Amino acid sequence: MKKIGIVGFRGYSGAELAQLLSRHGGVEVFLMEHREEPTAVKGQTTMPATADAVAAAGLDGIFLATPPEVSMELAPGYLAAGAKLVDLSGAFRLGTVESYQRWYKEEHTQPELLAEAAYVLPELNRQDAVGKRLISNPGCYPTAASLALAPLVDVIDRQAGVVCDAKSGVSGAGRKASLATHFCEVTENFSAYSLLYHRHVAEVLQNTGLREAEFSFAAQLIPVHRGILETIYFRASDLKSAAEIVGMYETRYADEPFVRIYEPGKVPDLRAVTRTNFCDIGVVFDGRTKRGIVVAAIDNLVKGAAGQAIQNMNLILGFPETQGLL
Repeated sequence: MKKIGIVGFRGYSGAELAQLLSRHGGVEVFLMEHREEPTAVKGQTTMPATADAVAAAGLDGIFLATPPEVSMELAPGYLAAGAKLVDLSGAFRLGTVESYQRWYKEEHTQPELLAEAAYVLPELNRQDAVGKRLISNPGCYPTAASLALAPLVDVIDRQAGVVCDAKSGVSGAGRKASLATHFCEVTENFSAYSLLYHRHVAEVLQNTGLREAEFSFAAQLIPVHRGILETIYFRASDLKSAAEIVGMYETRYADEPFVRIYEPGKVPDLRAVTRTNFCDIGVVFDGRTKRGIVVAAIDNLVKGAAGQAIQNMNLILGFPETQGLL
């Protein structure tokens, strides 16, 4: 049994981690309290989120389901105490301090750890997790977009541009109260935000090799609890049919247990992926006009956060990648 801590267990992603790990079978879970004024959690025992407590408990791994600034504050001490980390925030996702400052509008306080961290979206680069002690877990929007675009990026008409129309449930904004996610603001409503300049754009560019001028991204909030559905528009002059594109996806993801490819002309919806670690992908293509649409769906709290984080922890601690997730 590995000893695993969760910092930020009261948030949506942290609570999802606790729930998923309860059926993992190979870990003992420790809930770590990082707030100065902790509140009681009925039926749960917590431990201090200090580096000394981590060393004393002999934790093998820790999930940081915390804001970026908290992850940057806590990570050095935990690593020094011998724990491996999977960070669910954006603190270590981008490769340079300059990129982080541009997209997150904040200074990065741990440039050495940023250089050390491995950003791992397992279906695209699981090999980068080997031997690492700090894994940066991908964001929810980039997970769906990157898995949808990776097999296409070399065959689409990049000069024509790629448009990603991304819709997310309200839990993607986190549990902290805000006017934008208040019930009366969200219910019976549908709103767009951070158009073109959402901080997750940088991850998609990093994962696919697309240039910023080639990729237009629109994030939209829909009045549901969980789930992300992305509708991605592209052109491809050398492709002939949806069946040809589906074949490319099936080849790329043939051995991937968490990617499901639909028959040509069929596309997923949110209900198909709710409370699962799957990314479902479907394609429609008009061979006459060379217009294509890819639809990708994930649960933002599972494949977009906690589930993928467990994939990454499984990788660095030696468990089967699917353990606790199928």
